[in-house]
Amino acid sequence: MDTMQSKAIDSAKLDTLVGRVVSDLSAGYGGVMVSLGHRLGLYKTMADRGPLTSREIATRARCAERYVREWLNSQVAGGYVTYHAVSGTYELTPEQAFVLANEDSPVFIPNAWATPASMWADEDKAVEAFRTGAGIPWGDHDGRLFCGVASFYRNAYRASLVPEWLPALDGVVEKLKAGALVADVGCGHGHSTVLMAQAFPKSKFHGFDTHEKSVDEAREVAGEAGVSDRASFSTARADTYPGTGYDLICFFDCLHDMGNPVAAATHAAKALAKDGTVMLVEPFANDRVEDNISPVGRLYYAASTTICCAHAISDGGHIVLGAQAGEARLKDVFRKAGFTRFRKAMQTPFNLILEARL
Repeated sequence: MDTMQSKAIDSAKLDTLVGRVVSDLSAGYGGVMVSLGHRLGLYKTMADRGPLTSREIATRARCAERYVREWLNSQVAGGYVTYHAVSGTYELTPEQAFVLANEDSPVFIPNAWATPASMWADEDKAVEAFRTGAGIPWGDHDGRLFCGVASFYRNAYRASLVPEWLPALDGVVEKLKAGALVADVGCGHGHSTVLMAQAFPKSKFHGFDTHEKSVDEAREVAGEAGVSDRASFSTARADTYPGTGYDLICFFDCLHDMGNPVAAATHAAKALAKDGTVMLVEPFANDRVEDNISPVGRLYYAASTTICCAHAISDGGHIVLGAQAGEARLKDVFRKAGFTRFRKAMQTPFNLILEARL
């Protein structure tokens, strides 16, 4: 290192940054281990079983012990599994199991690692997009993206949509109980649509998405849940889907992906019943970059770089909101579309729940 460079570098700041980088690199390796543990059933094998040896875990999971032992040690080093040195055994605590083994938990995380895996797989496409300014349509991504995103949001919706988010809207639950007409725009795999259909059997739900494979999956999800009689799914754009008189129109974590969100909001205004409501769920964000310096902000900005902005650009790119749009920019979208009332109904560490009315 030359003299000028050594004088310019603060060694304490350098050590802090290198430590952060190594921690991030370790987390990336750890994500592969989490995915393996989930796919091989290792976490479920350990859940509610108390301390176990590596051989016991391997036998129950039908895996090779030497691989399992090394995997277990990686989990111990990351704080995902507890090690008992005296007995040489490994244990998944109730808290660890809630995050890593319980697929119905609102904080179940293993499937979410499919999203960064897809981002790595699509790296060449991202490089090309950066250099040319072209977009990347949703359907052109690695297949793990769709499953990863659906899994990441599904359990959060399951825990919060019906018991918390819908009641935070003015008068919506009462309409749904009596029998309402609902559009779920950008429905993806249909988990949000199906959850509402299960909770409100007198209402009718129509899910719309531009990705045909996701629509097919949504139909299967509805069939398995036994709500196909009141939850239907079609391929349609957010600014042209059919129907009018909707009592509730939902946009779940999708408006920021659209190339013309004002057109989508304008179409919602035309399709909405006179006293209807738009429910807008978006990734949590403050309005200023300097207020989004956090692990959640970093996660969303990264996904937005290669997925959200890339799709919006491919979809015309009239307004590229990104996944950290914030309440003020979203309010402006609906103001331009003719909505006169817009408010934040509630927020979580991961989402903003917003209400718009004409």
